Amino acid sequence: MLPFLQSKGAPDKKRIIFLIVMALLLITGALMFNAPEQTEVISIAFPNGGMLNAEVADTPEKLLFGLAFRTALPPDGAMLYIFDESGPHRVWTKEFQFPVDVIWLDESKVVVHVVKDAMPCMEDRCPWYGPPPRDARYVVESNVGFVDQEQVKVGDTVKFILHVS
Repeated sequence: MLPFLQSKGAPDKKRIIFLIVMALLLITGALMFNAPEQTEVISIAFPNGGMLNAEVADTPEKLLFGLAFRTALPPDGAMLYIFDESGPHRVWTKEFQFPVDVIWLDESKVVVHVVKDAMPCMEDRCPWYGPPPRDARYVVESNVGFVDQEQVKVGDTVKFILHVS
């Protein structure tokens, strides 16, 4: 043990300073490593000129909860689910507060499936939407009516525009 950490009575000044410094380092480290990540936003450009500013769901927590418990999306807002691999991904609207349009995209960002007006679900058992007929890597949830407004259809190719900050 370090000599200034050994105490046979009242703690000496060096020991107290050392403990305070260690506590500050631990607190600083905990704050740095547990700081909330800033939410990434990707704009999604559709062939007819429509644009969505999508919050990215790419962590297990965000993929699980998505838009649950939110009261609304901005008019041009969306949630973009990014999965590790392409597959027959399904989604549900458990605990959603508003209906959404759901768009599945493959690795090349080609629309492979669309569901309009997926209703919110507050029940214990909620319906699943999907899987798409072809594997998807991305799922976009937008305000209801976006698919009709932009005439989104299977076979359309979208573009992702990453905002660098």
